[in-house]
Amino acid sequence: MSENQKNSGPLSRGAQIISDYVKQLPATPGVYRMLGEKGEVLYVGKAKALKKRVVSYTHVNKLPIRLQRMVALTHKMEFVHTQTEVEALLLESNLIKKLKPRYNILLRDDKSFPYILITGDHDFAQVKKHRGARKGLKEAGGGEYFGPFASAGAVNNTIDVLQRAFKLRNCTDSVFANRKRPCLQYHIKRCTAPCVDLISKQEYAQQVDHARQFLSGESRNVQDYFVAKMQKASEHEDFEKAAEYRDQIKAMQAIHAHQDINVEGLGDADVLALTQKGGQSCVQVFFFRGGQNFGNRAYFPRHDKEEELSDIMSVFMAQFYENKPVPKALLVNIEPAEKDLLEEAFAVKKDGRKVSISMPARGQRKRLVDFVVRNAGDSLKRKLSERASEKKHIKAVAKLFDMKAPPNRIEVYDNSHISGTNQVGGMVVATPDGFNKSAYRKFNIKLADKSDDYGMMREVMLRRFGRAIKEKVDVESDDWPNLLLIDGGKGQLSVVTEALKELGVYDDLTVVGIAKGPDRNAGREQFFMSDRDSFMLPLNDPTLHYLQRLRDEVHRFAIGAHRTRRKADISKSPLDGVSGIGAKRKKALLLHFGSGKDVAGAAIEDLQAVEGISQAMAEKIYNHFND
Repeated sequence: MSENQKNSGPLSRGAQIISDYVKQLPATPGVYRMLGEKGEVLYVGKAKALKKRVVSYTHVNKLPIRLQRMVALTHKMEFVHTQTEVEALLLESNLIKKLKPRYNILLRDDKSFPYILITGDHDFAQVKKHRGARKGLKEAGGGEYFGPFASAGAVNNTIDVLQRAFKLRNCTDSVFANRKRPCLQYHIKRCTAPCVDLISKQEYAQQVDHARQFLSGESRNVQDYFVAKMQKASEHEDFEKAAEYRDQIKAMQAIHAHQDINVEGLGDADVLALTQKGGQSCVQVFFFRGGQNFGNRAYFPRHDKEEELSDIMSVFMAQFYENKPVPKALLVNIEPAEKDLLEEAFAVKKDGRKVSISMPARGQRKRLVDFVVRNAGDSLKRKLSERASEKKHIKAVAKLFDMKAPPNRIEVYDNSHISGTNQVGGMVVATPDGFNKSAYRKFNIKLADKSDDYGMMREVMLRRFGRAIKEKVDVESDDWPNLLLIDGGKGQLSVVTEALKELGVYDDLTVVGIAKGPDRNAGREQFFMSDRDSFMLPLNDPTLHYLQRLRDEVHRFAIGAHRTRRKADISKSPLDGVSGIGAKRKKALLLHFGSGKDVAGAAIEDLQAVEGISQAMAEKIYNHFND
């Protein structure tokens, strides 16, 4: 039986449902969503004229097999009307990233990028790495962000150059305020020790200005300045100072020596190259700011094999820049579909400033794009090789655990704590593409008793799958696991099984406990399943090594989450919970009493003796600790 024949009933029903919606639709811009039987989002699309676009799904004989399947699964549609097609494009990108529909081209592993921040809320600016939401310049005290950088390593290398070349401080404001003598950074010539007044505000401000120029692409001007200073110091026979300027010049030149390629006059630009092989695509993105290469990253969007390259590039760009600043120039090797619409949408994001998308045909920019294309091809080859290896392991796992088909999503669980404190549950996700780190989750344990590993695991299961049920996650979707690996033996397996049966999802999962052998001997792991006796694998079995890798990854993740929570707990002060106590009053109280514990035990009269603490505030502090 053909696919069309098999789906003729559901396909006709889906087409009729869509046809009923078409009768009520206007010919205006908007976004539409196709929903499945359980309310899951199958597809998100945008249209210049909703009626014209949606009616095309009713002509099922003209649709490719993939879209016929989507129509057959459609039980409902939802619409959002917009003023313009640009608004529809921006909303579509936002919804696709948020909802991850099954039938859309989807950008995966869309992590935020790190920046360099030169602070502006202090007389002596600090240079530091910043990741996350970027505050406006006013909120940041006049500070400036430079980037994005492709990785934390690229940021760290650049900050290292800034310290060697311009000797900017990287210490926190509290450390700066409490220094009595220069730190090691001064002695190794990476800071000018403004904390102990070894440099004036004006001289330090000039260092900061040079760093800003360097990060903004004006490095040649800065180098010329230091060359002139070096020559002048040499003429005055101040050879020590001349050697210092020479070292600063070398530090700046080092960053250019590691640039793969440079283009004169490029300014701020991103270069995107799309390549494809075997139905898998890779988009390589290189970031250039001020003409300097700030690194690159490869992406592997999910899409159907039938998709056109121009459509993949268009959807990728729309999703990629949905939550990122867009530079003024975007160089590509494949012209995106709806190029003009994308340029208009990006200009809206940049408050009306023009953004150009171009496909260079000659010259330095063409050579730059070709360079990025080669990088994309190399990344895709590595990805396909890794994926083939992962698929082989996952197929063996399915056979080992008597699964009907190889799992598309494996979730691995572990708990971490020290004597019952700072309890954290960790979940890592493995797929045929390798570890999906954007899907990792940590669970701060709230209900389980201290040191109750079984209670902790039960809580994690109830929260993870309770939420999935609440959000109506389809068991056929990519967000639903086929296999659960539990770090532990028969006891943990029993608790997990009981929790999953309580939620009514046990039959939709394969659950396996993996425990280390006698004396916790790695390599002699025992495997536990509810419907068979425990078993072990030979020491040199590749499937055992793969499962050990999964188990070790969840160990690493859970322990890291526990350490983060413990570190935050250690740094807490008893004064953090007192309303009206800011940094200044907290510092005054701690300096006066010596510790938060002593503040908690102080009398009202003693609290009033601290500068800035009124009688009303003293009573508030006293009542907080003596309620």
